[in-house]
Amino acid sequence: MMRLVVVVTSHAGVAAATFLIYWLAYTPLKRVSSLATIVGAVPGALPPLIGWAAAAGTLGGVAPWTLFLVMFLWQLPHFLAIAWLYREDYESAGIPLLPVLERSGRRTGQQALLYAAALWPVSLLPAIVRIADVPYSIVATVLGFGLIALSAQFARERTTKRARHLFLYSILYLPLLWSALVIDRLWL
Repeated sequence: MMRLVVVVTSHAGVAAATFLIYWLAYTPLKRVSSLATIVGAVPGALPPLIGWAAAAGTLGGVAPWTLFLVMFLWQLPHFLAIAWLYREDYESAGIPLLPVLERSGRRTGQQALLYAAALWPVSLLPAIVRIADVPYSIVATVLGFGLIALSAQFARERTTKRARHLFLYSILYLPLLWSALVIDRLWL
């Protein structure tokens, strides 16, 4: 019975934090600063912690936080591509995203590449903390290099075509990475 209470409290607490950060920090910041994207990535990265807390009853150790970091970093090149594609809409709505504030997109492309490059070593952390093994690491590396390459192309050529390629690949990246982790975990 005590374990059940800990599980419910732990994942419920993370779920509440997700809601509160989204509602009290991210939502009001959207109309004020382009940094809202980074703040919004925090509640967007918390769902793996909710699942981990529900399954394990704790958020102790490094393992669940590696999943948080993967989700956090993945969102940034993903959303920067979306922001570039819909920059006129965001501008019309008065939302000061980076592609709205800096029309050339130079910093948008650089940041997409920076976050994609940071994601690759972070995506290998599950193997380092022993919740994955070599097969997962191979898939994470292949997927990571693909994301880096598309981000680099977008950083060089800030076009709708390059942003769309980055966006579409990022949509595939995450479920493929999580599937590799689950499959690898089943064979550990």
